[in-house]
Amino acid sequence: MPTLIAAMAALDFRLTVIAAGKTLPEQLRAERRKRSMSLRSAAEKTGLSPTTIASLERGGGSVASLLRLLAVIAPNARRRAPERSYWGQGDKDDRDIRFTPADFMAGIYAAFGEIDLDPCGHPLSPVIAHRRILPSEGGDGLVDDWSGKVAFVNPPYSQLLRWLRRAHDQWRAGKVETVVCLVPVRTDSAWFHETLSADADIYLLQGRVRFLDIRGASQQTPFSLMVLTLGATPEQKDRYAELVAGFWLTRSVTAASGAHRVSPAIVR
Repeated sequence: MPTLIAAMAALDFRLTVIAAGKTLPEQLRAERRKRSMSLRSAAEKTGLSPTTIASLERGGGSVASLLRLLAVIAPNARRRAPERSYWGQGDKDDRDIRFTPADFMAGIYAAFGEIDLDPCGHPLSPVIAHRRILPSEGGDGLVDDWSGKVAFVNPPYSQLLRWLRRAHDQWRAGKVETVVCLVPVRTDSAWFHETLSADADIYLLQGRVRFLDIRGASQQTPFSLMVLTLGATPEQKDRYAELVAGFWLTRSVTAASGAHRVSPAIVR
């Protein structure tokens, strides 16, 4: 099986409908445990020995033995589509680490100025910021106070709503003057409609952004993105629209509450 694993890695061949894991052996072990199967019970169902199954879960064994094990613990396993494997791979940490490319950030710097804070920082990120909150150094942007004039937020998309709430809370508290978020166009939550849309300016991007992973590879997102800002000035918004293809959604005033709401009118 080592040769098979190497070939799968070279071809970016990953399985879906099987438990999460960074490698196929980890997925096999996780799927067996998810089904509450011991090595002995799995051996009885597959006709393999417990030793053989343990070997498969360490990356050894033969392809024939692998197929017999999969037929029992993951009979519906199949190849994950290449685009989905890049963004929806089983390991959450891997799919959440996506870096905003330098060419995209050039428009952010030009329109909004220098970045004082990157609360979702990573040592390999090309984002230039005076201060980065790094989980690798014990930091947590969802807990630590934000500060500065401009914060840029490209959050882990698996926790999108938590990060948007945090950005809104820190901005409302006056910890940062302007927040610029690069996030998927997901506007279905009640909180987004009832709270965030009253304060946010949204720029719908034309085209897709090519993010970078920790290996330096790039691929465009399989979903649409928007730049969501809090506290952006009219001059900053106009400058960004001049530099980057897309359009700003306008905010209208609701007569009953006096709150600003996003409306679909186009402003260039």
